[in-house]
Amino acid sequence: MPPAQALSIAEEKGLDLVEIAATATPPVCRIMNSGKYFYQQAKRESEARKHQRHIQVKEVKFRPKIDEHDFQFKKRNVERFLNDGNKVKSTVIFRGREMVHNEIGRRILNRLAAELTETALIEVPPRQEGMTMVQILSPRKEHAAPKPARAAKGKKEKEKEKDAEGAAPAAPPAPQKKTKVRTPAAAVAGDGGDKEP
Repeated sequence: MPPAQALSIAEEKGLDLVEIAATATPPVCRIMNSGKYFYQQAKRESEARKHQRHIQVKEVKFRPKIDEHDFQFKKRNVERFLNDGNKVKSTVIFRGREMVHNEIGRRILNRLAAELTETALIEVPPRQEGMTMVQILSPRKEHAAPKPARAAKGKKEKEKEKDAEGAAPAAPPAPQKKTKVRTPAAAVAGDGGDKEP
């Protein structure tokens, strides 16, 4: 159908002529309400973006003279980032004459990768970039743990918790009266059996 004829049909119906597939031969157009179509398309795209997993690249910096405790601390951070599904850029920063001994930095990065073999894959092996040495680790797919789900509580348990929170504090127990004890002998004799023992 020629475009002019399609436009006239669309105007008669009070709708728009929307090009669906411009690359097809001949181009495919549809007579529809364009506002509604583009709104639904945007909504579908935003829903798809919502369910996508965004991977970040976290950076952990080391120095050639790093102490054992500091290394272990940073290693735990790297492990946590990998378990969250992020990539990790581990960097050794050299200053001044430390550049002469860049094998120390390579040793640190290789040790980090060796200690994290269960959770990490080496995406980019250690390489020198100016005064820094960089290595990129990515999480293993089978090891990336999903976020822990909250324990599902039953409906009755939730209602009990609400009642417990919303209920007024319980009244203190009423003081008990002291009762007079009368022994049978005192009752017969009538000599003050009404007194408390």
